[in-house]
Amino acid sequence: MALTAVHLLRHGEVHNPQRVLYGRLPGYRLSERGQAMAALVAKTLADEQADVVEVVASPLQRAQETAAPIGEAFGLPVGTDDRLIEAANHFEGLTFGVGDGALTRPRHWWVLRNPLRPSWGEPYAEQAERVLAVAREAAARNAGHGCVLVSHQLPIYSARRRAEGRRLWHDPRKRECTLASLTTLRFDGTALVGVDYREPAASLLPGAVDTAGAA
Repeated sequence: MALTAVHLLRHGEVHNPQRVLYGRLPGYRLSERGQAMAALVAKTLADEQADVVEVVASPLQRAQETAAPIGEAFGLPVGTDDRLIEAANHFEGLTFGVGDGALTRPRHWWVLRNPLRPSWGEPYAEQAERVLAVAREAAARNAGHGCVLVSHQLPIYSARRRAEGRRLWHDPRKRECTLASLTTLRFDGTALVGVDYREPAASLLPGAVDTAGAA
């Protein structure tokens, strides 16, 4: 039987002029560039004649909007799985960055006590396991074919590091999971046998605002 490809797709650029760490907050939609990214990924997979037989997305708007053109390209409905949602984060709703002042406020200091877990949000291990659980189930349903799961940077990257047997804590600045990137898990039956990464929307990355939804 052919290998099963489970593509973990990060959503495209979000309309977020205030650069808020939006986390699970509702109402954050794709920007025009983000819509173009989603369309380009769909076209790339269609042009490659990828054997995509299922599309499932996080319930958040930006993920659903990223999944829509892929579903349209392959004539598939877009399913929803809550386990693909963004990581929970203490700093949700704040402009978390240089000049923001959030890290200078004593009320935030306690949640920064353990960067290895991390203490300010959903543990990396929990993110990795919930995304990998969805991936394993999708691989079993679509054995020998391919599927697309649309999620968010940190859950996808945590799942990748667990799949590759690497430690889960890392430098957020070095995550290899750009906007509209594909992290592909390849299964032989129930065994995970490979991980690939690529950036089909790389041509649209220059100038894009990549404010991750979770730190």
